[in-house]
Amino acid sequence: MECHGFDFSASMRRLCRDMATRLPALSHIAVDRVAISLCRTRQSGEYGMYAALTPLRFEGGRTQTKLNGRRYGVQPIHNAAGDEYRYILSFYLPRFQNTTLEEKLSTVIHELWHISPKFDGDLRRHEGRCYAHGRSQSAYDAQMDRLAQQWLALDPPSDFYEFLASDFDQLVAEYGQIIGTHWATPKLVPR
Repeated sequence: MECHGFDFSASMRRLCRDMATRLPALSHIAVDRVAISLCRTRQSGEYGMYAALTPLRFEGGRTQTKLNGRRYGVQPIHNAAGDEYRYILSFYLPRFQNTTLEEKLSTVIHELWHISPKFDGDLRRHEGRCYAHGRSQSAYDAQMDRLAQQWLALDPPSDFYEFLASDFDQLVAEYGQIIGTHWATPKLVPR
């Protein structure tokens, strides 16, 4: 059957799987248990989110939390094999696709790095008040840039990332449309 469009979610999954395989710092990630979501933005400008990682469990991998005296859990979502996803990795198009190749690779690594080393559905937590990025956002970003360059230096097949060299309009011109899976942020449900 002929494909009618560029499958962004499948291509990102293949890229993320290769990054998790080649980079020891990401080897704890089971990419098949990370939902890859394509999100559309109304504006393609440089301001706004490019990507986001949504944990599907609470701190420490807990499946429940207490809010205002009531217990809640996250509505589970599953992959085709029936396994529960632990995270949703969302990319916002066209904004994400309209950055440079280096920025895109660094953004992907940035979001994957947020996945807890325990792969328990929680975020990787740094010490202190700024638990998501640590004390210095610029140091965090520089570390992600280095990891992206380290991955490129390992000589992955170019067909794993060549789609990132194109901007959004170029991909649409080549494939007719960009398709992918969209995962809504799951709701909290009473337990």
